[in-house]
Amino acid sequence: MALQDVLVHTRHERQLAVSHWLLAAAQDMKEARKEWAVGGIALLRCGGIFSAIRVPAEVVHAAAGTEELHKVNAYLSAALMGGPVFVDVASRRYYVLVPASAAHQDVWKSRLVPEAECLGAGCFLGVPTPSATAPSEARSYWCVPMDSPGELCVPQAVSQLVMTGRYQQAAAERGAGE
Repeated sequence: MALQDVLVHTRHERQLAVSHWLLAAAQDMKEARKEWAVGGIALLRCGGIFSAIRVPAEVVHAAAGTEELHKVNAYLSAALMGGPVFVDVASRRYYVLVPASAAHQDVWKSRLVPEAECLGAGCFLGVPTPSATAPSEARSYWCVPMDSPGELCVPQAVSQLVMTGRYQQAAAERGAGE
């Protein structure tokens, strides 16, 4: 392949493509763009192009074995194979974007995975602008940014992450009680 045949996409171009894709989940795209511009978070519908699995920070930190944000982010990126995750700093919850069909899987419908909830059809979620990729004054940011439109996490990997976190929490509680 000749060098002139190589197509390079900048981070900004990828964020723009991801923004357009995410905005397909907005009830009003123009309003969602405004929400991102003004407050950094837009209200998007779950269950159409994506669902989201909400996981408490304590479970994620236990699975990662640390509360150091850069280490947690690296762990999430590896454990979820680069799939997109954002954190709501105020509520101390992580949101993992998965295919919309995940909400129909028995493991999430029956709440077999404790401490996690799959948000599907009928749910709305405050999603940070794709350019929010670092902790700052923002309420919410992408700790594992969406690299390209439609690239989502594998629900089974999320389930494994949650179960690992719960196991680590139980082991720590048991060790503290001895």
